[in-house]
Amino acid sequence: MRTDIATGLVLEGGGMRGIFTVGVLDYLMDNQLWFPYVIGVSAGASNGISYISRQRGRSYFSNIELLQKHNYIGIKHLLKGNGYIDLNFLFYEYPDKYYPFDFEAYKAYPGRFVMVTSNCLTGKAEYIEERQDFKRTIDACKASCSLPVMCPISYVDHIPMVDGGVCDAIPIQRAIDEGFKQNVIILTRNKGYRKADKEFYLPSFIYHQYPAIQERLRMRYKNYNHVLDYIDSLEAEGKALVIRPQKPLQVTRTERNISKLHALYEEGYACAQQLGKQLKEVCTRKK
Repeated sequence: MRTDIATGLVLEGGGMRGIFTVGVLDYLMDNQLWFPYVIGVSAGASNGISYISRQRGRSYFSNIELLQKHNYIGIKHLLKGNGYIDLNFLFYEYPDKYYPFDFEAYKAYPGRFVMVTSNCLTGKAEYIEERQDFKRTIDACKASCSLPVMCPISYVDHIPMVDGGVCDAIPIQRAIDEGFKQNVIILTRNKGYRKADKEFYLPSFIYHQYPAIQERLRMRYKNYNHVLDYIDSLEAEGKALVIRPQKPLQVTRTERNISKLHALYEEGYACAQQLGKQLKEVCTRKK
């Protein structure tokens, strides 16, 4: 991989599988490795935001310790109207009561941070950079994580939005279009994974007012598999350093088993550690 130009950091989502990404990001923070451009979608955005605020351990706390104490995943939250994963708790109570988000440090980060959401009205990805307005920052991050069907629709600037992965599951092309031709990409699936070759049809009453999102969900498998093929080609050409789980995954996107989550976190840290020399070479290069 070339190291003579600036390198971006691309963070996939995957719900609780994102604890693998947390392990990688904690390694980066432990070694003071900071990228000039970071783009995250869904769990990649929620974990990335603590990397940008330089709060090592914050994402581990929310994904494991907070889950253990408050059990914010489950049908009881769905029945209360908060979604299967209670994002209102995670984004509006957690930063206020349990582990404050250092917004001043977030604002002071010298690079760029982009959160990907899916606009329900247009069926297109929105790429949000917000460094001044605390509430809009949190709203955008929550919207990026709002899993379709499983979580209520979120709003940013009064616009209905859902999980960024619906429209741009792994935003590598955005990073390239922004001028970052070399990238470190953190994935949350094993190499070779592809979604089943099957269109996804929602019952007609779900998102009936948002046909563009219905269509995006229907063809999501094809777009996801296409971007994975593209990433494989970038990796083969030396244009991307890809960090992904090496062991067969035992964690689902709504996983609640603390032991499994901790093991995947440790694997993420170990994978980054194995690539430590390469990461140190690429993350601080100037354009």
